[in-house]
Amino acid sequence: MSRLAWDLTGQHLFETGNDQVVVYPADDNGNYPKGYAWNGVTGYTESPSGADETALYADNIKYLSLRAAEEFGATITAYTYPDEFALLDGSAAPVEGLKIYQQTRGSFGLCVRTLIGNDIKGNGYGEMLHLVYGLTASPSERGYSTVNDSPEAIEFSWELKSVPVAVKGYKATSVVTVDKTKITETKWNALLDILYGTDGSISYSEVPSASIEYDSYDAVAEPTGSPASNHYYERSGEGTEQSPYVYTESSDVTVDNEKTYYTKTEGSDPNLLEWYEKVEGTNNYVLSADHDAVQSKTYYTKNETGGNDPRLPKPDEVIELLSATTGG
Repeated sequence: MSRLAWDLTGQHLFETGNDQVVVYPADDNGNYPKGYAWNGVTGYTESPSGADETALYADNIKYLSLRAAEEFGATITAYTYPDEFALLDGSAAPVEGLKIYQQTRGSFGLCVRTLIGNDIKGNGYGEMLHLVYGLTASPSERGYSTVNDSPEAIEFSWELKSVPVAVKGYKATSVVTVDKTKITETKWNALLDILYGTDGSISYSEVPSASIEYDSYDAVAEPTGSPASNHYYERSGEGTEQSPYVYTESSDVTVDNEKTYYTKTEGSDPNLLEWYEKVEGTNNYVLSADHDAVQSKTYYTKNETGGNDPRLPKPDEVIELLSATTGG
């Protein structure tokens, strides 16, 4: 036994910062099978509400103090957000580059890292993970101002509400925190592997030439109508290595009987098929930008083995992991 003491060296603790935010869309079963990194987050604030007191009086005294149910709410602010969150924020993308709004809002979870500091190590003393479940987001205001001599980036803000998830032996909860300073390094890293995912091995295989289809052009025997409207092509070049054939869409409104027109049969689209090209002189590969296969090029497919997608474990799984007596 010892007498209480205050403000001992190393015990001036505080929390600060937020980073390494991950958003996990919920699936139809209420699980969070895949997460996406959220860059540009400027703030995360937890705002629980409820738990209001109802005082009961009897025998001329305050007899009981009953508390209402507590609700979890939060606010997140950011300069940007991942495309996956936009779909949860009431938007949809019917085609690439276009969004429509006022759509159904999805449920999701979050992982937010904050820092634990003290008077010796500063912000490097420890870390805290905030795992949040059953969230939906309210619309964010977007104010666009003219560019001036004091430029500012738009900061988005979302109000978040939660439906708690079940925890064995406890009341349902919306948020779980994990303190790195209280658990072993092994358990901390095991949890991070679940939340952030793990890398697999990557290899590249050459696409067999028999699997590549090249654009082909066939002469139109009896062209009719408007060549431009019919998407006819015209050919230039000599068909030699020095002067290969080049096909361009015709701009003719009416048929020119002095010309030969061609129709195009589409071949393989390396970009759409996610084929890669090897960077000359290196062992690096980049996604091909070609939409038409080029006969002089070699294309590769990317193969990934092993590794795991980032996911958000439910509270029961987190408790089981941190309660384990093996592995540290």
